[in-house]
Amino acid sequence: MTIRGVHSTFATTLVPRIAAAALLVLVVCPATATTPEPAVPAASAADETADALLARTLQEIRNDDLDAALTEIDKVLHDYPNFRLANLIKGDLLLARAQPLRAFGAAPNAPRDRVEDLREEALARLARYQLERPTDRVPKSLLQLNRDQRYALVVDTAQSTLYVFENHDGQPRYLADYYVSSGKNGADKMRSGDKRTPLGVYQVAASLPRARLTAFYGVAAYPLNYPNEWDRREGRDGRGIWLHGVPINTYSRPPRASDGCVVLTNQDLEAIGKNLRVGVTPVIITENMEWEEPEAAGALREQLLQSLEGWRRDWESRDTGKYLKHYAPGFSAGHQNLAAWSQQKRAVNSGKTWIKVGLDRVSIFLYPDRDDLAVITFDQDYSSNNLSNKMKKRQYWIREKGAWHIIYEGAA
Repeated sequence: MTIRGVHSTFATTLVPRIAAAALLVLVVCPATATTPEPAVPAASAADETADALLARTLQEIRNDDLDAALTEIDKVLHDYPNFRLANLIKGDLLLARAQPLRAFGAAPNAPRDRVEDLREEALARLARYQLERPTDRVPKSLLQLNRDQRYALVVDTAQSTLYVFENHDGQPRYLADYYVSSGKNGADKMRSGDKRTPLGVYQVAASLPRARLTAFYGVAAYPLNYPNEWDRREGRDGRGIWLHGVPINTYSRPPRASDGCVVLTNQDLEAIGKNLRVGVTPVIITENMEWEEPEAAGALREQLLQSLEGWRRDWESRDTGKYLKHYAPGFSAGHQNLAAWSQQKRAVNSGKTWIKVGLDRVSIFLYPDRDDLAVITFDQDYSSNNLSNKMKKRQYWIREKGAWHIIYEGAA
């Protein structure tokens, strides 16, 4: 073989191999080449989500097979032509045929802030693809769904993931999950304009079709009831926290790109939107998705159901002293503290000769990232010798000194 022939072999084999390996390191380990590369799971032929296709591309890069990687990224772009991250990776792969890559998004004049956003999306999507979806455990927050809540959503902002659970006899069963973007400044919203995503237990409050939206929000939007009762109690403010899509010429946004909303691709939003019900579907937003054994969830659910039943039974008994023991010292309802609430209840109950209280459609959620705060919502059917009414009620229960007490109560 001539020297010229050896040089040609290097140009067609070794340079692409070095460049492809460098691209994987630059995507998943940008700070240092000595950081261990994460294992990229193989995707089945039936698993054709954007994350799965992207993972297969990175797997071929890891295998130093540039042609196979290009084939896989072309599959991504065939299904998702507006996927900017996929377009960037393809550009790097084509550039890697000629030279080793020293930066992710190595195209000349590429805006570095945009490239960094896309690198963060690559990291988030690869980490998301590797997440465990345990079928033998349940999310810690979803203790009980009522019979009308056919589906529940849990958003994990740290993992850029929205989980969908289906109601099976009141208990959640994992159904699917999707990549999402959230607040530019992270989670735990406190103030209007802080560009953070709130953490808490919410519900879909409205449904806005595409005809009522600007192009920025994509195919639909679903406002949430932020701030909820607990947010207001804690002094949190702001508004306009929605689940929504992206502009039609965009496939997805970086993991930290919204002003506080939870943003999905239009395809994913359409997939979950058909199952969302205004005033019914719960949306729990957390920074730390926790799974636990069904037995542990069942034990906590029974504690709270027993506490709720004790409250209902003592209310019916007309023993106002016993009834008021279910309320925490820090209780408030609107502008009433516990003292004002107690005075009102004693006055009302003094005129009763009998009371009946029925509870139906009970849902129970543990507040995200807390073990001592639960939200119970139910339909209340109250009747007495001089008054009858029905209402949807929400209570927040706090665990103090090993016992559950009501810290807030009001109409839902």
